[in-house]
Amino acid sequence: MTTTTREKGSSISRVLEIIEAVSKAERPMSPADLAYQLDIPKPSIHRLLSQLEGDGYLQINMRGLIVPGDRMHDIALGVLHSGRFKAPRQAILKRLTAEIGETCGIAIPNGTEMIYYDRVQTDRPLQVYLPVGSHTPIWCTASGKLYLSSLPRERRLRIINNLPLQRFARNTLTSAAELEAALLKTRDDELGTDDEEFVDGLAACAVPIRGRDGRLFACLFAHAPLIRKSLDELLTYTPLLREAAGELGQLINDTEVVRD
Repeated sequence: MTTTTREKGSSISRVLEIIEAVSKAERPMSPADLAYQLDIPKPSIHRLLSQLEGDGYLQINMRGLIVPGDRMHDIALGVLHSGRFKAPRQAILKRLTAEIGETCGIAIPNGTEMIYYDRVQTDRPLQVYLPVGSHTPIWCTASGKLYLSSLPRERRLRIINNLPLQRFARNTLTSAAELEAALLKTRDDELGTDDEEFVDGLAACAVPIRGRDGRLFACLFAHAPLIRKSLDELLTYTPLLREAAGELGQLINDTEVVRD
């Protein structure tokens, strides 16, 4: 192996190590944090970070810390969307939708929004149609509130205090204090709820889908028009949702074991 080949391999390995470290970090990291954790000289880390930022894999937030960029998010979604996982994931969602009799799906956090990543629509006459790829606010949806509740308190409050908290429906929480109180209960129950907070006449609930490290990486939700099911009625299916969420989490965990 030539010196040039070794240097190229080393640079590629360092880039992948940086991407992995940023994707797994509990909070945004500084260049110094990354240099120390990965044992990369500071001049090299700044050069590599500049390259990754320029290519859209990383972003620098207002505090000068490193966060995932759009292309890193696209890679993560692309892996999850791959055909290898689609069939078993859809099978789980279809079974759950049939058992509950209402639309069920998966939402993934993306900044101050949730992205509808996958879903199976109920075949019942009255439906609320939110297609795959829809972006919904985190402060008034079952999945969004569940995600917010999973964040460390300092980070959660910083986000809440900077959200617009605009009213979408009759029961939208528009006070940061009210929202934080609701999130504490959500965190304790590990169960997100939406009782006409996002759409009038719609109830929803969500449970976490966790990775091998125990962290929430997606939410499994069910929603129904109130004319058919109240929130309390929808919540009776929570055990089925948790069981399905465990199966969905295992799909990702099995993938990580194969990769390792």
